[in-house]
Amino acid sequence: MEKLNPNEKLDIRNILNDLENYRPKRKGWTWRENKEIEMGGHKYSDCSTPLKNSVGIPSAVQYFENLDPQPKETITTEIASGRFEDDIRRMRMAAWHGADHIMVIRTAGQSHYDGLIEGSPQGIGGIPVTRKQVRAQRKALDFIEEEIGRPINYHSYVSGVAGPDIAVMFAEEGVNGAHQDPQYNVLYRNINMVRSFVDAAESKKVMVWADIAQIDGAHNANATARDAWKVMPELMVQHAINSIFSYKVGMKKENICLSTVPPSAAPVPCVKYDLPYAVALRDLFDEYKMRAQQNTKYITSSSREATVTHVMNMMISKLTRADIQSTITPDEGRNVPWHMYNIEACDTAKQTLVGLDGLLEMVELKKDGYLPEKVRELKERAVLYMEEMLEAGGYFEAVEKGFFVDSGMYPERNGDGIVRKINGGIGAGTVFERDEDYMAPVTAHYGYNNIAQYDENAVDNPSSLIGGCTFEKPEKIVYIDELDENDNVFNRLDESEKYRNSNLIKPEVEWLADGTVQVELFLPTSKRVAEFAAIEFAKKMNLKDSEVIHLEIMHPSEGTRVQIKGKLDADIDISKLEIPPEPEIMSDEELWEEIEKRPMKVVAATVGEDEHSVGLREVIDIKHGGIEKWGIEVEYLGTSCPVEKLVDAAIELNADAILASTIISHDDIHYKNMKRLHEYAVEKGVRDKIMIACGGTQVTPEIAVKQGVDAGFGRGSKGIHVATFLVNKRREMLAKENS
Repeated sequence: MEKLNPNEKLDIRNILNDLENYRPKRKGWTWRENKEIEMGGHKYSDCSTPLKNSVGIPSAVQYFENLDPQPKETITTEIASGRFEDDIRRMRMAAWHGADHIMVIRTAGQSHYDGLIEGSPQGIGGIPVTRKQVRAQRKALDFIEEEIGRPINYHSYVSGVAGPDIAVMFAEEGVNGAHQDPQYNVLYRNINMVRSFVDAAESKKVMVWADIAQIDGAHNANATARDAWKVMPELMVQHAINSIFSYKVGMKKENICLSTVPPSAAPVPCVKYDLPYAVALRDLFDEYKMRAQQNTKYITSSSREATVTHVMNMMISKLTRADIQSTITPDEGRNVPWHMYNIEACDTAKQTLVGLDGLLEMVELKKDGYLPEKVRELKERAVLYMEEMLEAGGYFEAVEKGFFVDSGMYPERNGDGIVRKINGGIGAGTVFERDEDYMAPVTAHYGYNNIAQYDENAVDNPSSLIGGCTFEKPEKIVYIDELDENDNVFNRLDESEKYRNSNLIKPEVEWLADGTVQVELFLPTSKRVAEFAAIEFAKKMNLKDSEVIHLEIMHPSEGTRVQIKGKLDADIDISKLEIPPEPEIMSDEELWEEIEKRPMKVVAATVGEDEHSVGLREVIDIKHGGIEKWGIEVEYLGTSCPVEKLVDAAIELNADAILASTIISHDDIHYKNMKRLHEYAVEKGVRDKIMIACGGTQVTPEIAVKQGVDAGFGRGSKGIHVATFLVNKRREMLAKENS
């Protein structure tokens, strides 16, 4: 495969082919370059280079010719379906929507594997991070970044008891970013703290060699604490510990990223908590990068609520600073990794950040009053927290005393912090003092390793003793393809083969052809009744394995909104679909020129006993992009207009065309009115002089034409479609007249 074709699906088998010989094209993290740009006649001051291929937000596609400016902030999407081969397809979609930081979440429990796993088994709650999976996805991203015209940063986790092993593998395989924070291991994975910090030193040294950007894990405290906004001082202390540790190991400050998460969410007055915290954090850590992420603690199963929180969080990012804007999929509270919600989250970030372009050119944060006072208070609490930790004997002793993730606002203590023992946890007792003659002839090794006694010239390049280690000589890497004859990528591909690069399609949300669909219902009953009634409705729709993923009370007794998901055991052969050609659309310039050269008059009304007017007004009015936009003169006769009155008015005004709207379809009255329009115009002797077009949500264009009118316009038709038809039809009539 030389490059991707935007009009063709990504071939997973092609990516897997010859994988043992693949080498990453580059190493290290790439930041977007902030620049002033001009696109579509608009000037942007906080953006970056546009993409070669992309999909803009829906309004951009519909109204702005796919205008798709890219913000200056790196945008993250997180992948966690369990099957890396399907996540590759999701990565491609996300990249087209602006993501350039693809984060792969490890499978559940992998933090406790004391070593690398191999092959490509299916994961739970994430992807088994193996060499093959990493290599395949980095290879795919090499092609995807060529397709969109921007480098893509690939990211996973250097943590757990196999941290150094994973760091080495990531460096070998071209991984660009990684989480690495020994405190995360200690507090949230109960890994022995001595082992965790020793491993972290080695891991960070390897990351320095590979120029891997590091994100810490301090944000987990406010996703874990009972009241997230009360751990703000502790969060700053955790950031400080990991940042200075990383810097002392040798990491560049521009590669050290603080994972900052706003500590609260509505309905509490979240900006009063979140903005001072963001300002304080950036004041204290101004030399480091900021990775802003939505707080997952307060996400429910409401995608609307999660999206609003996401947008409010990004306002904080824009008012302060975010070098990386992470996105949490709006369905996070459902724990369902849907393709489309990854994309929706990317679009939300892009739309918000671009929409707030130049914000700090227009507003500034107050220098007196509540904000600076709160900022100072948070800094003071953090410094006092650090001082008390040192007085207690340091970090290890503080953890033993339950300092961390305590739900009191420091210096208050509730006594509910996470307690770990210095000599306890996974991997306890597995750290050993090096022998005096210890020697490791490898690159990026942390600590003294007696190289000089073997070769003084190799002190700064220990791997020269063995002709280069795997960092310099990737051919020395032992690549293991598959170990399990049943649980591997090839078997999974075989199971869904008939849906790969074929005419057969099936709904999906996380894996190809998984058949999963979402259905939304409003049921006029209480929440509890609605939950179980919805499952019965799903059964009547022939959905299998149905479950309720969201319940929302509209009123305790009047009604409940319910969202269910289930499996649809059906597919469609797209080669057998009868798809009419796309309607022709003329350019604005061509329409303006035509109408200016030959003015056009139209008479329009909703006919029969029909009182609907909105659709026709949108087709007419200049405000809605109607035909008046191009200078077409319209005489609007209103609703419930008799067919005869519409034709008579067209004759009286010497109109070029009649536009009739008809929504009501009972007893096919809409088609009967069309036929009557045609016949009455014939009776009046003007049918060959007047164009007749009819439209409505229940109109099928082909059936409309059979009634004798010139064109029918169904659901989704716009003014541009009608204007194009009128101009083309008049040209046709004039040509016929002159022949």
